[in-house]
Amino acid sequence: MSETGLSYRDAGVDIDAAHRAMKGVAALVRSTATADTLSELGSFGGLYRVPRGLKQPVLVASTDGVGTKLKVAFTVGRHSTVGEDLVNHCVNDILVQGARPLFFLDYVGVGKLEPGVVESLVEGVARGCRANGCALLGGETAEMPDMYAPGEYDLAGTIVGAMEEDRVIDGSAIRAGDALVALASSGLHTNGYSLARRILFDRMKLDPADPFPDEEGSVADVLLRVHRSYLNALWPLIERGEVKGLAHVTGGGLLDNVPRVLPEGLDARFGLSSWEVPALFRVLQREGGVERDEMFRAFNMGIGMVAAVAPDRAHAVVAELNAAGERAWVCGEVVRGSRRTVLA
Repeated sequence: MSETGLSYRDAGVDIDAAHRAMKGVAALVRSTATADTLSELGSFGGLYRVPRGLKQPVLVASTDGVGTKLKVAFTVGRHSTVGEDLVNHCVNDILVQGARPLFFLDYVGVGKLEPGVVESLVEGVARGCRANGCALLGGETAEMPDMYAPGEYDLAGTIVGAMEEDRVIDGSAIRAGDALVALASSGLHTNGYSLARRILFDRMKLDPADPFPDEEGSVADVLLRVHRSYLNALWPLIERGEVKGLAHVTGGGLLDNVPRVLPEGLDARFGLSSWEVPALFRVLQREGGVERDEMFRAFNMGIGMVAAVAPDRAHAVVAELNAAGERAWVCGEVVRGSRRTVLA
């Protein structure tokens, strides 16, 4: 007696479900199209015209993921913000070199397609793309049985931006005496979640629905705050050549990220009294017994972006950023040293 023939669905991959999911996101993808978008969803590759106004265009690309922040989204079933996190993180990563985003590609890997989950993820990606003037040009949704635990997925993306070759921001213009301007983060952004979850859920025994100590909102609300994009606030300053260097404060915190943009022979000295570290980080440090330097390496400590500007322009830059809706302040200065972050 012969065995019944198997299908792809029997092996755990439902192609029809994937097609239904793609129909659900088609309108979201179309909503991000720009004047230079040349292809429709469903083509094998996305087509995008290099903007015609650039004389010597340089393309800048970056790839990233959301990390274990996704674990919080899985736990509470809230999937519509992590896509926005992903886009904003990638936008900031190319902004620090002076690039505007052109287009974005997303990737979702999942064990089993659950109704509505992919649509929620892409909703967040599309919202981030629209806010940043970036086309969602395409992507991939891969259903892979046995690769992910039930209810879990991975989310990653690639961004491509452009700038004029002679306008690249590489930090080479930074000099001793320049001011450091901080732009506030909205929370953890997309880094430090493995440590934060260990403290909150294992040590403090909190549930996602519990109030977050000394913060407004539940634990889930605080942990799922959207990673800020600084493009719209910083772009006018970048266009005018006011910004000498930018550091996106991601994994590695202030200690590891700011030195990446410093020339040899210089340090970034931060005045710890220039800002009050948000309660979120104070709670994590206290309850986790985390050393100060470890905190400043694992978390952004309330600063999502750092700009190096001429000292005589610092207060005007701060005023312009605050008028644009950011919370900005002079947080330190560039001094002679050996490409380190100094906390003073």
